[in-house]
Amino acid sequence: MKLFEYEAKKIFAKYGIPIPKGEIATTPAEAREVAAKLNVPVMVKAQILVAGRGKAGGILFADTPKEAELAAEKLLGVEIKGVRVPSVLVEERITAKNELYFGITVDRALRCYVAVASSEGGMEIEEVATRMPEKVVKVFINPIYGFQPYHARQVAGRIGYAGKQMLSLASTFFKVYKLATDYDVELAEMNPLIEKTNQEFAAADTRLIIDDNAFYRHREFENRVTEEETKLTPQEREAQKRGLAYVKLDGNIGIVGNGAGLVMATLDTIQLYGGNPANFLDVGGGASAEKMSASLKIVLSDTRVNAVFINVLGGITRCDEIAKGVLEVRKQVGFAKPIVIRLVGTNEEEGRHILTEAGIHVLSSMEEAAEKVVEMAKAGGSNGYGYIR
Repeated sequence: MKLFEYEAKKIFAKYGIPIPKGEIATTPAEAREVAAKLNVPVMVKAQILVAGRGKAGGILFADTPKEAELAAEKLLGVEIKGVRVPSVLVEERITAKNELYFGITVDRALRCYVAVASSEGGMEIEEVATRMPEKVVKVFINPIYGFQPYHARQVAGRIGYAGKQMLSLASTFFKVYKLATDYDVELAEMNPLIEKTNQEFAAADTRLIIDDNAFYRHREFENRVTEEETKLTPQEREAQKRGLAYVKLDGNIGIVGNGAGLVMATLDTIQLYGGNPANFLDVGGGASAEKMSASLKIVLSDTRVNAVFINVLGGITRCDEIAKGVLEVRKQVGFAKPIVIRLVGTNEEEGRHILTEAGIHVLSSMEEAAEKVVEMAKAGGSNGYGYIR
C-alpha cells in the first residue's frame, strides 16, 4: 500500500525526522490560507500515488499566498499521468546546499532489507546507479542483528560527511530504519534529503510503501483502502471492486491472462516482438464467464489501448467459460478494437467451437498471437486477422 507524501511525512515526523512545515489543501482558498500561515515562499505539490510527478508538472513554486492559490487552482482536479489530483501539499520551500538520497527497501534475492544512500539526491536512484555507480552506497542488513547506529555512521561517512553533521545524518538514517521495521515497509525513502545552508538536514520528499500482508499489524490503515478508492484510476478502481489483479502500464496493448506467471510471460513476449503492454491483468484461476467479461471491459475502457491480447492456459480455468465471457462483452458493448485470443487447456475444443461459431478466430501459439497483436497495435488497430466486433 502506497501512502501519499503528506501521510508519509506525518510518520517520518513522528520518529523525529525533520520535515518542512506544511499542510494539506483541497481547494485553492485553503492553499492560500496555508501559505499565509507559513508566511514564507512555498511549494505546492500534487498528492498522487505515482512517481515522477515533478517532471510531469505536479510541483509548482509560489512566493506569495496569492501565487499559492493560483498554483493550487492549476493542479487540483487535473490529471497527471492519468491520475486526478484530489489535494495538494503546501509546504515551506527550503534552500538546499546539497541534495542527498536515503532509503530502506527489500532485496528479495537476499531476503533482507538493504539501506541505500547517495550524495546525489533529487533524481531516481536507479538513474544515479547507472550514471554514477560510485556515488551509491549499499548496506545489506542482517535480519538478526539489524541496522545498527555504527552502520548508519559508516554510511554517512561514506557519502562525505564527518563530525557533527555525520552524527546528525546517521541519527536520521537510523530513525528511518526503525520506522521501516515498525511499519513493515517495502520502501521508506527520502529523496531529496536536503542539507540546508545552516548545515542541518530535512526530508524534502518522502515515500512509504507498506506491505499489504502486514495490515493486521497496522489497524490504523484498515479503512484507508476504501477511502482511497476514489483516488485510483477508473480501471484500478473497477479491478479492485471485482477482486482482479490489475496494474496500469504505459503501453497500448491490453493484456488479459489467467495466472500471474502467465501474464508476466505475456508481457515479456509482447515486448520481445516490439510491443508495449498497457496493463497487467490476471483474472486468476477458475475464472468464470462473468469475471472474464468484467476483465475485458476494464481493459477496453482504457483509451490508450488499440489492441487486446487474451492469453488463457486452462487448468482450473475452463476455456469455454472464457469464450462465454468474451461473447458477453461483445453482446453488451461490442468491440471497436482488434482482439487476439490464444486459448489452450481445459475444455479447449468447446471454447474454440463457441468462438469460431461466433466468427472469432483463436490461436494456440502464444508467440504467434503476440506477434499478431503487436502488428495490429502498430497499425493503430486497423481491421485484419483476429479483429472482432
